[in-house]
Amino acid sequence: MDTIKINSNAVKMVAHRGLSGIERENTCSAFVAACNRSYYGVETDVHITKDGKFVIIHDETTERITLKEYNINVEENDYSDVENIILPDLDGTTDRKDIRIPLLKEYIMVCKKYKKTCVLEIKNHFEEKDIEKLIDQIKELNYIDSVVFISFDFENCVNIKKLLPENVVQFLTSKEITNELINILCENELDLDIYYEHLNAENIEILHSKGIKVNCWTCDDKDAAEKLISYGVDFITTNILE
Repeated sequence: MDTIKINSNAVKMVAHRGLSGIERENTCSAFVAACNRSYYGVETDVHITKDGKFVIIHDETTERITLKEYNINVEENDYSDVENIILPDLDGTTDRKDIRIPLLKEYIMVCKKYKKTCVLEIKNHFEEKDIEKLIDQIKELNYIDSVVFISFDFENCVNIKKLLPENVVQFLTSKEITNELINILCENELDLDIYYEHLNAENIEILHSKGIKVNCWTCDDKDAAEKLISYGVDFITTNILE
């Protein structure tokens, strides 16, 4: 099994939840698989546990990722409740003991080792004190300059940009582009990460004219990605294209 190759030109390709088309999503295995390829960035998702640990998982619960073996809400429980869970590989087996739910530090250290950009999605709403704690943890690892932050929570984006004015912060949305959205991005110096089917050459040109860079999620269709590249999109987030 391998990635589907495309000519990305200057577009920055981002591995969604690591190389999740080949390895179990949001695991160190997926991050290493992405880092060993040509991706510009490695995207992942972070929640905060009840005991204040930053844990890498997309959903609020472990139900889907464990194939219904465990149903633990990571934000309502301590990290010790999930750290020893062996996740199933993509074929459903649990023979590989390295496939687990990692901490933020593990993700950052993998990206740092391979000199890849971290594209870090803040899931749900984080209190400002927790955002500060997260930033401090990455700073302690000497990798904050190589992190792009993304979130569907607009307040998260604003708070991160306030604390890290030099970092790229992208507002995530599944909604179509409007003048109101463009204005609020400009006012807060935010870039955009949008569902890829909402993009075309015209609206990308408008966004670029306002100084807004454009990421898109999650495109696994080669023909669609090639159109996005021809439109001039800045980033493509994907599970399998390379």
